Amino acid sequence: MRTDIARPVRLSDYKAPDFRILETHLSFDLIPEATRVTARLEIERIGASDAPLVLLGERLKLISLTLDGAPQTADITPETLTLPDVPDRFTLETEVEINPKDNKTLEGLYMSSGRFCTQCEAEGFRKITYFPDRPDVLSKYTVRIEAPKAGFPHLLSNGNLIDSGDLPEGRHFALWEDPFFKPAYLFALVAGELDVLEDDFTTASGRKVDLKIYVDTGMKDRATYAMDALKRSMKWDEDTYGREYDLDLFMIVAVRDFNFGAMENKGLNIFNASLLLADPDTATDLDYERIESVIAHEYFHNWSGNRVTCRDWFQLCLKEGLTVFRDQGFSGDMRGTAVARIKDVKMLRARQFPEDAGPLAHPVRPSSYFKIDNFYTATIYEKGAEIVGMLKTVVGPATYRKALDHYFETNDGTAATLEDFLKSFEVVTGEDFSPWLKWYTQAGTPALSIDSHYDAANQRLTLTFTQHTAPTPSQPQKSALPLPVRLGLLTENGAPLGFTVDGVAHTDYLYVLTGDKAELVLENVSAEPVISALRHFTAPVKLSLTEPDSHKFARFKGDSDPFNRWEAAQVLARTLILDAQGDASAYATALRATLKDSTLDQAFKALIIGLPTETDLAQAMSPVDPQFIHSRRKAFKSALSHSLYDDLIALYESLDDAGDRMDNPQPFSPDAASAGRRALRNALLDLLLAGHAQADADRQAHLEGRLQYHYQLSHNMTDAMAALNGFTYIHGETYDQALAHFYEMEKTEPLVIDKWFAVQAACAHPETLDRVERLISHPDFDARTPNRWRAVVQAFASNNPATFHHPSGRGYDFVVNQILSVDRFNPMTAARLVDVFSAHKRYAAPYGDLMRAALERIAKSENLSKNVAELTEKALRG
Repeated sequence: MRTDIARPVRLSDYKAPDFRILETHLSFDLIPEATRVTARLEIERIGASDAPLVLLGERLKLISLTLDGAPQTADITPETLTLPDVPDRFTLETEVEINPKDNKTLEGLYMSSGRFCTQCEAEGFRKITYFPDRPDVLSKYTVRIEAPKAGFPHLLSNGNLIDSGDLPEGRHFALWEDPFFKPAYLFALVAGELDVLEDDFTTASGRKVDLKIYVDTGMKDRATYAMDALKRSMKWDEDTYGREYDLDLFMIVAVRDFNFGAMENKGLNIFNASLLLADPDTATDLDYERIESVIAHEYFHNWSGNRVTCRDWFQLCLKEGLTVFRDQGFSGDMRGTAVARIKDVKMLRARQFPEDAGPLAHPVRPSSYFKIDNFYTATIYEKGAEIVGMLKTVVGPATYRKALDHYFETNDGTAATLEDFLKSFEVVTGEDFSPWLKWYTQAGTPALSIDSHYDAANQRLTLTFTQHTAPTPSQPQKSALPLPVRLGLLTENGAPLGFTVDGVAHTDYLYVLTGDKAELVLENVSAEPVISALRHFTAPVKLSLTEPDSHKFARFKGDSDPFNRWEAAQVLARTLILDAQGDASAYATALRATLKDSTLDQAFKALIIGLPTETDLAQAMSPVDPQFIHSRRKAFKSALSHSLYDDLIALYESLDDAGDRMDNPQPFSPDAASAGRRALRNALLDLLLAGHAQADADRQAHLEGRLQYHYQLSHNMTDAMAALNGFTYIHGETYDQALAHFYEMEKTEPLVIDKWFAVQAACAHPETLDRVERLISHPDFDARTPNRWRAVVQAFASNNPATFHHPSGRGYDFVVNQILSVDRFNPMTAARLVDVFSAHKRYAAPYGDLMRAALERIAKSENLSKNVAELTEKALRG
């Protein structure tokens, strides 16, 4: 195993910077293979009088170095430039040469599709120029960009454009000034041929803000929805958080090659094109939904991340968790609170719960790291958002708003910590919020158990709450955490049942468990109740509720809390699927009643049709047998399809007749109601097709005809992709013909071809691995394009457990080869796939042993990046 990983960075070693950068003046002479970057830094000492000046830099060729105009000789290593003796205030100027064209890490300044672009978070700025590249060094930036006018007509950077013009020899320049202090990770530059969609927004105070979205030539119309989402985000943030935009200009640029989804650079957001471009012919409803969410997320960062940034990377959740919670609130208001909450929890459980349960578990605020890139995780983002949500739950919406106002106003223009954030809650409430810090410093998912005793004679219900968090790497002992638990009671028929606590009547009650164990007494409970606990999923825990299955069915059929209604269905399905003798008939009856419930919206019905995924089921099984899970889920879904066949057909046809006929469609709209109708219709089609293999010949023919109808009359990408996925149930020649037809129709659309690749990689069929191995030799496959690599390799490893976990180990070998190949030029992307092997100890033979062998093979490889080496070592150690 590699043993030369650098010394870890530790939170306990944090030391404030010795110097601050008052002003940063950058000048770029853009040449693809030999860009010159001149940096003039106005520097002032704020620390020890004998501290040397240490600047960070990687892959830089130093041309010149002066201090107050005098040439200097520095101590230079591959990662630092040190001047041992500098005055207390001075001007330092450096000139370096870099090679953006050869930069395949997609960090720093690189080229994508013939354009210059940057990605500086977390530590990419040091690949542009020598600088104290840390988030607590804030500076005001002035940026001058020069480039040939031909090929690079747009020269963009942060802030406001204050000058531009032509230069000799067909060149031109642009001068940008950002009046706000910011850390280097928020610097951005883009230069190239681009189309621009323009609009404007008038803020609450009456200022006009120009809005510009830059996209590939000819793609301007596909940015229309993103622009609409941006304006709605700006309005929502004013109305909900009182946060107004602060510059005269807000820009977004779409790029094809990007390691992240998007980046919140001050005034110049850079987006992965897949999260910006949309029209009905190329984007699904899920794409529209994600674009809306990510546009909001990056815009909201203007305050929660930019105006108030994080002191160090250990506080990353301070900007990301808070901003995820803010964008979740926006999505809930746009798409429906209940549906949005269910989707958020599905993502949390699919990504973060397994992380918390494995060797890569870490606190929301880690105590150390080797590569901060490895901590852009679901724990930081999704679990971080859940903590903010719990805080809002316990203080209430009005007090939450006051706390956030205090936080933004007190910390504006600074680099803050989690303690600063919690202090704002203490100031506005007068209460102690220090116990909540444990949520940030303790890894693992708490297990919450609720036992109940009903005293019919006294109409009294006693609930006993117990919490426990299992040991995680480096944290064997766990403390009790504050757990907000929202409660309701139901009758066996699902009707609300009232109760009193401390003499006050309730139908819905918030209880906060603060210790390992406690009791809550509910009085005036007129009948033995069905307990509806953890409504709206008020805490990110694993809930165990001692109760008969009839109580779960009561919540499934009628809980007024939509989340718990969906949750009851998931729990029942999971139990029945993992029981080899599980019978789908009672579940089918309950689902039939739910689908006929006219009070439920269609998006909710689409979600409740969906069974727990194989990944969900794996979390509930020990040891994990992926082939058993796959076969049982497949059989249960087929039985459900058979039991509900007539109901599913009737509902499918009623949707086709309800103003959105596939043979006479209405104009496409991405609004929540229309998307919900399509989601339900496509979920019904999926469940119908799940019974294809076990159906008789007549029914098979009918299903195949309906699928062909659905595919041929698809007038939008949502329906087309639903049909293409449907062909995976039939497979064979029919499947191949559909794939070939789809490819010929869409081969000029890169984002659509990503979907075509992903459908094949995720198909749970014995021949899929052979197909995937062929796909990486396809002319359209390029591992240097993160979107395309993820569409094949990550889709296979993460979305196709039955084939990835083949008993032969072939799937593991394929993924290891891909990780090692991509690690040579893009460690950040490669490292994200190591996690698929991390739960090896939880898997039955032969899978666990083969997964560990895969990790050992990675660890023994030469020239591993720090990113991959760190995660591999942790996965093996855990």
